[in-house]
Amino acid sequence: MTRTRLSARLRTRARARTALLCAALLAATVQTTAVSPAFAGGPGPDDRDCVRTRGPLDDQAREILGIARRTKDELHLKAVQLRVTIDGREVLTDALGESMTNVPAEPDMHFRAGSVAFAHIGTALLQLVEEGRVSLDDTVERWLPRLPNARKITLRMLATNTTGLHDYVTDPAFLAELSAHPFRQWTPKELVGYPLRHPFWYAPGTSWSYSHANYVLLVAALEKITGMRIDEFVERRITGPLDLRETQNNFTPDIPRPVLHAFTSERGLYEESTFWNPSWTTAPGAVITTDICDLARSAQAIGSGELLSHRAYRTLLDPGTVGLGGATATCPATVCLKQTPAKHFGLGVIVINGWVLQNPSFSGYAAIQAYLPSDRLAIAVSATKTATTPDGNMAEQVAERIAAALAPDTPLAIG
Repeated sequence: MTRTRLSARLRTRARARTALLCAALLAATVQTTAVSPAFAGGPGPDDRDCVRTRGPLDDQAREILGIARRTKDELHLKAVQLRVTIDGREVLTDALGESMTNVPAEPDMHFRAGSVAFAHIGTALLQLVEEGRVSLDDTVERWLPRLPNARKITLRMLATNTTGLHDYVTDPAFLAELSAHPFRQWTPKELVGYPLRHPFWYAPGTSWSYSHANYVLLVAALEKITGMRIDEFVERRITGPLDLRETQNNFTPDIPRPVLHAFTSERGLYEESTFWNPSWTTAPGAVITTDICDLARSAQAIGSGELLSHRAYRTLLDPGTVGLGGATATCPATVCLKQTPAKHFGLGVIVINGWVLQNPSFSGYAAIQAYLPSDRLAIAVSATKTATTPDGNMAEQVAERIAAALAPDTPLAIG
């Protein structure tokens, strides 16, 4: 395959991934009344090991497992890890398929969690606001003086994707470099350089558009505000208090053992991508791995506002994005997505029909953490691909079908 054909294919896949995110937001139906945080406890000392559910399964667990098996077969998935809890209590934990050929997938295998870090960072930022250390409406020129429009861009805008910055992940020049050098170590300056080659989509704060650059910049600001590295800040504020022992930042492409291996066809051939360098996904210190049990606990805690006041939790679900977005002369509708009471992005989270979630998908890894506050229901899924798996985040497909069985009146309608 020539470089020209490969680049075209990569651009097509990038547009497809962007379209999936768009679909997730456009399909959302959000409850208009904020749900009070549920302060359910985490796993007890006897539940620390992330293993398959012990003992005979009850009817509900068997139904969930059957859904996961059928979906895995239908979508030709290589592996599926899943954990479902209600009110913090385990309903089912399991793993299906293979990590590698003849190596069974296990629940305790670690995988890359991507944008789950944004949910953690957003919650930690709201804690700082509650303490009076910053305001969401503080402009960032004190911490990011060289950023264009720094006197107009606020912490809220960075955290809610309302700055108007382009997304480097959809930039053809970036995609070509990433494809040619999947093991490259990227710096924040290099990543943000791509969006800054383009004019802003809109005046900061006047619309909505997704850009990975926003969280690269937000991390830089938070490190200056707190005087701490972002991994230390999040560990102190989020992963430590929640006892997420298997969730950690990685400054290198390594993954703690045991590892769920990933595979992808993004470069035109089916190949292993487990240790491709993830430094392009966000800022150093926020590139995380986790296991399925920690992902379910994260879903419950972030989705219920366990670490926030009621007021901050309401801001997490709707930080002012409602009413923004929509096509303009300078920004197409596929980029500036309309944010309505039924369809909007929160502060580091996505809200879909009352579900609070994050859905990372990159370099062969796909996952979702989703929480339905009204039912105190947490669903966590991780999935990897075979050569014939459809494009997109297939962990979402597994989660949607489980949600349809457990909460039929509140569909997790992402696609």
